Amino acid sequence: MHTVKIPIRTKTLFGLGTAAENICLYSFSFLVMLYYNQVLGLPATLAGLGPTIALVVDAITDPLVGSWSDRLRNKKWGRRHPFMLAAPIPVALSFYLIFAPPAGLGTTELFLWLICFSVLIHLFMTLFFVPHLAFGGEMSKDYHERSTIMSYNNFGGYIGAASAHWFGLTFFFYATAEQANGLLKLEAYQDFGLVASVIVVICLYISAWFTRDRIPTLSQPAESALPFSMSALFTDLKQALQNPNYMYLLLGLLLLSITIGMRAAFNNYMNLYFWELVSDQIRWFIIGSVSGYIAGFLLTFYIHKRFDKRASIVLATLGYGIFDALPVCLRMLGVFPENGTDELFPSILVCHALGSASLSVLNISVMSALADIADENAAKFGVRQEGILYAARAFFAKADRAIGTLIAGIVLDLISFPAKAIPGQVDANVVMWLGIMDSPATIIPALLAALLYSGYRINHSKHKAFNLAP
Repeated sequence: MHTVKIPIRTKTLFGLGTAAENICLYSFSFLVMLYYNQVLGLPATLAGLGPTIALVVDAITDPLVGSWSDRLRNKKWGRRHPFMLAAPIPVALSFYLIFAPPAGLGTTELFLWLICFSVLIHLFMTLFFVPHLAFGGEMSKDYHERSTIMSYNNFGGYIGAASAHWFGLTFFFYATAEQANGLLKLEAYQDFGLVASVIVVICLYISAWFTRDRIPTLSQPAESALPFSMSALFTDLKQALQNPNYMYLLLGLLLLSITIGMRAAFNNYMNLYFWELVSDQIRWFIIGSVSGYIAGFLLTFYIHKRFDKRASIVLATLGYGIFDALPVCLRMLGVFPENGTDELFPSILVCHALGSASLSVLNISVMSALADIADENAAKFGVRQEGILYAARAFFAKADRAIGTLIAGIVLDLISFPAKAIPGQVDANVVMWLGIMDSPATIIPALLAALLYSGYRINHSKHKAFNLAP
């Protein structure tokens, strides 16, 4: 099969959309729980429950939008772009409002505000996220070229997350004379939400508008395909779930989402209360993240040629599960630098970079594998299902934050972690349990995810046998 190379311009614009998505998703996971619990005083369990309620809505809307976009007939705008162009303004508005609750709200009103805008931001992100991923999956049918496309997607996503991290901590959550740790400043959150929402809406529109030139090259629904309906949705879901390779990836994603989500939810608590770092130090974690993600971006294509996708996914899952947990595990064994020493931060940074590199390879590999599964289903059923298949990836990108945040919120209340706590003044036993739940405990679902991923069976030779037109 002749390989059609996708222009770098298109891959970059595709990655820009993911950068904007991850500004929202990363900021949501990095800041929302800390903001509502430690700054606004909402109980930790409630602060974790709000995003989880939004996940129930996602379980319905993600496959619905995926199936709808798979079956949409529009020769001028294609199957994906109408959704991508409709989403940016409501996404940005919802993102801003989650960081701008009215002053003086009581516990119940604050909790309802969190639920409302958690649901809305997830709903509107679905309109962009699911069709956007499906668009990336259908740009090329070549086994290796799509790994390159997903590398741009992955790298763009991490640039978005890293930018939100760096600029947030540098220009909004910096220390002042009144507040030594900028992440606990009330007024910084609304300012950050406003600026970030403007950046998000611009980037989403640029990504959607300037990739329209690919529409004529993309598949349209088969002539025999029925228009979207609820019965068609259930047919699409049934076909997708009959594929064992898809189920292995799906269940692996579910378990891995617990690890990723808990670590994301505990991230600021660990930095502030376990490691006793300040915001000026925390912002430098971007070095580890970006170096790891660049390594994944540059190496995954060659790793797939050497080891194929299943081995890449399994080994990267094990690497992420272990490397990010290593500092806490070594501290508990008494062989890691003490808080306040010069060696502490570089040691954490090295482990973080290795974990980030593993997660980068993992994300690219899973995204590329989902496109291979779409080819397998197209050969079997005669229909393209990128939308319904990537709906699962979109769902779990939000599920990791929602499930992990809920578990983290419950854990914080169970260990009696105080609201509005002062770093360095939290009971040592409480801090120890925080570390246990952040790291050793989260290795377990990652190991189980690696076991499930090992069941994936599509390799290069099997993909060739699908006999797809270029």
